[in-house]
Amino acid sequence: MSKIEIKNVYKIFGPQPAKVLPMVKEGAKKDEVLEKTGHTVGLDNVSLTIEEGETFVCMGLSGSGKSTLIRHINRLIDPTSGVVSVEGTNVMDLDQKQLIEFRRHKMSMVFQRFGLFPHKTVLENVGYGLEVQGQKPEDRNKTAMEKIEAVGLNGFENQYPNQLSGGMQQRVGLARALATNTDIMLMDEAFSALDPLIRSDMQKQLIDLQSELKKTIVFITHDLDESLRLGDHIGILNGGRLVQVGTPVDIIMNPADEYVTAFVKDVNRAKVIKAKIIMKPTNEVNGIDKNNLVRVKEDEFIEEFLPKVVCNNANCEVIDKQGNVKGYITNKELQKSLTKS
Repeated sequence: MSKIEIKNVYKIFGPQPAKVLPMVKEGAKKDEVLEKTGHTVGLDNVSLTIEEGETFVCMGLSGSGKSTLIRHINRLIDPTSGVVSVEGTNVMDLDQKQLIEFRRHKMSMVFQRFGLFPHKTVLENVGYGLEVQGQKPEDRNKTAMEKIEAVGLNGFENQYPNQLSGGMQQRVGLARALATNTDIMLMDEAFSALDPLIRSDMQKQLIDLQSELKKTIVFITHDLDESLRLGDHIGILNGGRLVQVGTPVDIIMNPADEYVTAFVKDVNRAKVIKAKIIMKPTNEVNGIDKNNLVRVKEDEFIEEFLPKVVCNNANCEVIDKQGNVKGYITNKELQKSLTKS
């Protein structure tokens, strides 16, 4: 069973969404609907599946519907039509009490603007979710300190948010989300307000934490580089419609339409594509010059081995972690993979 399933979800903002829904289902686009009815299409027939333990990144320009989408998962927004299921449970079937428990124990959220309580210390902010769950002070403080240390804020537990930098405040928000130990983390433009260097550091920290914790993360961003760095899968929204879902390499190598093509046209492919993606298995390679080979690991990105290949005008022999030869990449195929179509 998938962790999260979104099926044929429509969201129309306005006084009479049910009356406008047929128009949207018949194919009217966002601009047309707004002009003719005064209603705004937030989501237009969105369906996707998110697997347990993966980081799913949803991206698009401002107004594309990505923040609307993530708020359907914890039912901060109700769909006009469609189904949102978490572990097989339709969240629309939850009554108010069940919904509160669902939000407390099943998922946590990290906001763009941190969402910290200014009158509470770092320790109190991080432990707030546990306080809501009813944990005793000594238990929640112990857990909160563990998460504070996990995000590199040891020694700042008694500081207040206004005494911290923006990057440190976002670490507090991340620690708070981790403290409740929910299976699912929703991160809405969580790093967008940070300076580039701090943002890069937070991305690395999230990658390191995820490699250990294996949470199911839904991450919203408008930044393609961020999505390529973080996402196991990426969904791209345009005008409320989901136009493509795929791995970072799928998105870069096979953009679904002109909108996606425009997004990825300036991406440095060498930073995204690994050797194993473009290699040909050993049984499919004939006539390769094996006297001039550069040995590369299958999980190496092109940018890591490209200088060696260029300097030696060589082909690549691709090996796995045990040193076994898995395939080859010719110099010609390597150059081709870096060329934008």
